[in-house]
Amino acid sequence: MEDPEPMYRQIEGQLRKLILGGHLPPGTRLPPVRALAQDLSCSVITTRRAYQDLEAEGLVRTRQGLGTVVAEIGEEERARHRRSAVLAAFREAVESGLRAGCSPGELYEIFEQAVRQQTKRRDEDEAV
Repeated sequence: MEDPEPMYRQIEGQLRKLILGGHLPPGTRLPPVRALAQDLSCSVITTRRAYQDLEAEGLVRTRQGLGTVVAEIGEEERARHRRSAVLAAFREAVESGLRAGCSPGELYEIFEQAVRQQTKRRDEDEAV
């Protein structure tokens, strides 16, 4: 099944994750819009939109003739972006739980269980 999220949002989300996770450090040059569009088999308009949205957030800078590079992001700004992304994911999860008929107490229990499971899984992965 295809992802229902628009392609520009998928591109934007992946780049945001790489930037905020430190995998694309400040000053890293991103592929030109046309090259990325060709690599992803999508339109130039799609990749341009993703870059424009990231620029509006202050995550990248585009300069005529120089291309698009990852912007310098302060730790406070980086933390704000991370918290915003996590909050959005939590809101979606809570909405799904409420639609499924879960009470707020059940949602807290499910959250705690998920945190315990994920923490345990992560600890096991790091031990290997």
